[in-house]
Amino acid sequence: MRRTTWLQELLAPIALVALLAIASSLWVSSADQSKFQTAIVYVAIVAALYVFVGNSGVLSFGQVSFVAVGAFSAGVMTIPAGTKPGVLPTLFPLLRDHSISNVWSLVLAAGLGGVYAFAVGIPLMRLSGIAAGIATLAVLGITYNLLTYWNSIGPGATTLSLIPETTDYWQATVGAISVILVAFGYQRSRFGRQLRAAREDPAAARAAGIDIHRQRLWAFTLSGALSGFTGGLYVHLLGSIQTNQVYLDLTFLTLAMLVVGGISSLLGAVVGAIAISLFTILLGNSEEGIHVFGWGIKAPAGTSLVGVAVVMLVILLLRPAGITGGREFSLPSTFARPRLRSR
Repeated sequence: MRRTTWLQELLAPIALVALLAIASSLWVSSADQSKFQTAIVYVAIVAALYVFVGNSGVLSFGQVSFVAVGAFSAGVMTIPAGTKPGVLPTLFPLLRDHSISNVWSLVLAAGLGGVYAFAVGIPLMRLSGIAAGIATLAVLGITYNLLTYWNSIGPGATTLSLIPETTDYWQATVGAISVILVAFGYQRSRFGRQLRAAREDPAAARAAGIDIHRQRLWAFTLSGALSGFTGGLYVHLLGSIQTNQVYLDLTFLTLAMLVVGGISSLLGAVVGAIAISLFTILLGNSEEGIHVFGWGIKAPAGTSLVGVAVVMLVILLLRPAGITGGREFSLPSTFARPRLRSR
């Protein structure tokens, strides 16, 4: 019975991602293909965010920092070495004179994301509540400014372009499912169970011998590595990137996805990412102009983010636990053996 339950919990989010990929690749217009591929990458980003936020209960505004590190490292290192001296002349020689393949760039992005998360997490993971949120937001600000103004590691305030566009439906889907598998494995591991115990009752967890700082640090590091990996997927989907694309807007959007779906379950992360992605695609198309029953509709610019904010507010007011209620998927046990009552 237990084996059946965890298989259901694992297969449900994977099936949603696969269904989205298959349906959009078959029936979505060519103009919207990249939007749906981005939606799949968003699933990976939110699942990576869930690894720390969902299991620890500590709200982090800094996970997009690791997405940014992964995106820029993967982007810089996959630009052909022959063109770098012309477009990125101020890079460190090691970065300027070498290039790597798509697969190795994803490995590099994950590694740097994990190392960066571990380094900043050592002091930060001792904090809780609003102090932790503000501290992780400070990390996001530091990362943004380093990437924007340090020309030796990237293009600075200009656009990083000429990046190979290798993230198609196949790579995006495999990448998202890989992140889901790691996230699911972690939450069912001894470390994940200890961290959730600390989330529910820190005092009791300490009394049971759980090192809360250490468990938070491991989750933060794993989340950082997965976030860096998703940053690599993201930049290879876009083909070019600016620092603003991995800053506050993406932070707000991914947190909204997690909150709307259900912050304390992996299924909630996937459902929220897909639901908000489809919603933003609809609103984004309405900003460009759509026709509904013969009527032309053109929404003002910025409608997408306003709409997401409204949905998040409604969810927080009416269903604070999110669409999934913070629960994983499981089929009803129709043939469960009835329990005998003791007299």
